[in-house]
Amino acid sequence: MPEGDSVYRVAARLHEALAGQLLTAAELRVPAHATAALAGRRVLEVVPRGKHLLTRLEGGLTLHTHLRMDGRWEFYRTGERWSGGPAWQIRALLGTERGTAVGYRLPVVELLRTADEDRAVGHLGPDLLGPDWDPVEAVRRLLARPGRPLAEALLDQRNLAGIGNVYANELCFVAGLTPWTAVGELPHPDRLVERAQQMLEANKLRSGHITTGDTRPGHRHWVYGRAGRPCPRCVTPVRTGRQGDPPLDRAVFWCPYCQRGPAPAVTSARPGRGGAGRPPGR
Repeated sequence: MPEGDSVYRVAARLHEALAGQLLTAAELRVPAHATAALAGRRVLEVVPRGKHLLTRLEGGLTLHTHLRMDGRWEFYRTGERWSGGPAWQIRALLGTERGTAVGYRLPVVELLRTADEDRAVGHLGPDLLGPDWDPVEAVRRLLARPGRPLAEALLDQRNLAGIGNVYANELCFVAGLTPWTAVGELPHPDRLVERAQQMLEANKLRSGHITTGDTRPGHRHWVYGRAGRPCPRCVTPVRTGRQGDPPLDRAVFWCPYCQRGPAPAVTSARPGRGGAGRPPGR
C-alpha cells in the first residue's frame, strides 16, 4: 500500500492536470455510481488526506478514491497512448480538453457530497502532510492503547495518517525499539512523531521513501528490505519476520543489536557481510 508521500505526489500531479478544467467526459465504472453524470462540472482541486484522494468538483461533489495495493491514477495528454493496464481494469475516467485522468484497479471509488467527506476520511488521525497536522493529538492517539505493538500503532491511520510499512519499520529503528515493543514504552513519543513528519515531508516530492539521507540504491533505508544484509549502523545482519494476523500481516525488519524489545524466537536472516552477532567493541 502506498505511503502518504506517494499519495501526496499523485494528488499533486492530478491537481496540476485537472484543477480549473471542465470535465468533457467522466465515467465511474463501479455499480454504485455507473450512471453518475459528471461531465460539464469543473474540477476545483485534488487533495490528499492521508492515503486517500479527494477530487472536488463544482456543485458540491467529491470523488473519493483510494489506491491500496494495486490502484493507480495516470494522466494522459490528448492523443497519448494509455498504458496503465487493460481497459477492463479502469474504474474511473475524468476527461478534459488537456487529456484524461484514468484510474486503474481502484478498490475504492465513491462519489459523495463534499459536505459529507467526513464519512470517508473523518476517522483519520492528523495528516502528516496536511494542513491539520497536530503532533500533540497524534501522540495522544498513539498512547491511547499503550500495550499495542509499536509498528501496528504507527500503521493505524486513526492515530496519524500517512504512515505505511516502510516508514513504520524505519521509525521503529530510529526509536531503537523492535516492532513488537509496546507503544507505551516509547521514551519520547513526541520526538518519534516529529521524526515521522520530517521523513514524509522530506520525501513528498521525490520517490524512494528515503530515510537515511542517502539517495543511492541500496542505501536508502536503515532496515526495511535489508533482511540478511548488515545494519548500516552496526553491521549486524538485519532480521525479518511477520507481524499481525493473516491476511493483514506485514513484513517487518529490525536490527537485533540496535533495537531492543521483544521479537519472535525464530526469524529469517540470510547471512550477510559482517557475520552474525554483535559488532566488536560493543
